[in-house]
Amino acid sequence: MADCLFCRIVTGEIPATIVKRTEEAVAFRDIDARAPTHVLVIPTQHIPAVREATGPEREQLLGGLLAFAAQVASELGLDKGGYRIVTNTGPDAGQSVDHLHLHVLGGRRLTWPPG
Repeated sequence: MADCLFCRIVTGEIPATIVKRTEEAVAFRDIDARAPTHVLVIPTQHIPAVREATGPEREQLLGGLLAFAAQVASELGLDKGGYRIVTNTGPDAGQSVDHLHLHVLGGRRLTWPPG
């Protein structure tokens, strides 16, 4: 999608600090970090939010995206202390970019509830 910020990061049109990339997903540093480690994990295919990830193919993509996020967290050294993987859907939940994304947060003790 031409006007999607994250799609433009996927294509390299907008620069980002890429942590890891595969054909199906990209992980990059969040420019508005909320923890010492804050990485966004996105599918390379445009999907507006998790609620649109239905059907066998997209459900498989969701599982792959979650596994990719866990792999990124491990590679960033977050396994020992732990980390959180979060997705927001819709404006009331705090979704500010309409492209499915997972936040990988770690590097400090995270509180609950999140806010």
